[in-house]
Amino acid sequence: MTTRPLSEILPKEMTELRVRPLFILLLDVQPAINVGKTPGVDRRVGVITGGRFEGERLRGTLLPGGSDWQAVRPGDGVWMLNVRIVLKTDDGAIIGMSYTGIRHGPKEVLDRIARGETVKATDYYLRIAGSFETSSEKYGWLNSVICLGVGHRLPEGPVYQIFEVL
Repeated sequence: MTTRPLSEILPKEMTELRVRPLFILLLDVQPAINVGKTPGVDRRVGVITGGRFEGERLRGTLLPGGSDWQAVRPGDGVWMLNVRIVLKTDDGAIIGMSYTGIRHGPKEVLDRIARGETVKATDYYLRIAGSFETSSEKYGWLNSVICLGVGHRLPEGPVYQIFEVL
């Protein structure tokens, strides 16, 4: 077994993450249903009523019926997101998208977001990681893509810049 530092055996092409913009995603979300303090987390469910996405290679709308299962951890107040949505491209293809994410920041900033106030995106952390499913031949390449997103919670719903990981 080698005892060289792992950084010496790691191929150079694995030392950085390369991404390219995929689309901007805006979700329309109803006020969250508060399930309450369950064993382990404070649970909320946001129903996705629509939205839209726009990018160089695809654009369209979100179909109603998606959901955002939010778990607020006790102790540190971090929000864990688990989202499932259905995208419909302008040319009629149906694409399932699921992502998990984390939102955290100073309590006063998160309280302002909860009240529907606008805050700066740099005042807190909202990041996601996701994947896609589709039967569309045109968009079948999405079935093999992992995406990362940088998010911001606007009063009308979250907006994300979604990146394809290359």
